[in-house]
Amino acid sequence: MITRGVFIMTKSVLITSLLILLYSLSLFAEEVDIEALLSEAYESYGKINDYTGILHKQERIGKKMYPEETIFFKFAKPFKVYMKWIKDPYKNREMIYVEGWNDNKIRAHEGGLIGVVSVNLDPKGSMAMKGNRHPVTDMGIGNLLKVVQSNIQKAKKNGDSITVVKLGEEKVFSVDTIKLEATFPKEKEKGYYCYRAILWVDKEKKLPIKIMVYDWDNQLVENYAYEDLKFNVGLTEKDFDPSNKEYNF
Repeated sequence: MITRGVFIMTKSVLITSLLILLYSLSLFAEEVDIEALLSEAYESYGKINDYTGILHKQERIGKKMYPEETIFFKFAKPFKVYMKWIKDPYKNREMIYVEGWNDNKIRAHEGGLIGVVSVNLDPKGSMAMKGNRHPVTDMGIGNLLKVVQSNIQKAKKNGDSITVVKLGEEKVFSVDTIKLEATFPKEKEKGYYCYRAILWVDKEKKLPIKIMVYDWDNQLVENYAYEDLKFNVGLTEKDFDPSNKEYNF
């Protein structure tokens, strides 16, 4: 009788576990209306004039995955950005880029002794692009939204399918987020941004705060995350002026 009771309990536990697993899988398979989410994101972003935060960035270029970079930044619309690397390997590097200022060039310097001299760089030139998949002109939440939007429009025009599913909910740097996975057409030659992307969207702000991008070999090529975002903080011209005494240009 004891053996039978244990068997019944074990069977009950297995059935319960199976039901929980099936329920979990059903959540993972929940499709999402990406256009509706994008509309909410644009509405939220439209209310933002400026923001600050910490950018965590890691990229693969060719066969090499570069070390993670940790960057404090300030961003103001239409396009002004100040960045300071706050951890190794590029600690104390600084750069400023303001659209229409300095002949549309970056003002930058390295950390340490070699950073005594500031230089002006073409954002898309070889020096500025070294170790980067994107120029600084691609920086920011607004540009990420544009990439998503352009790929959706491309798919609609071509009659291709982009599948977006909800993978659950997670905290990212203490922010409650919805975790999404987007899968694009398998044919690389169709010209989509990537094969697969995992995106974390702030539940309150409706804005993406983390993205992991995979290529057509399904290897991670881009990993970006925003920490400690603060919106509409009242940035001024001083925040994007290399003569600011808080900076080391």
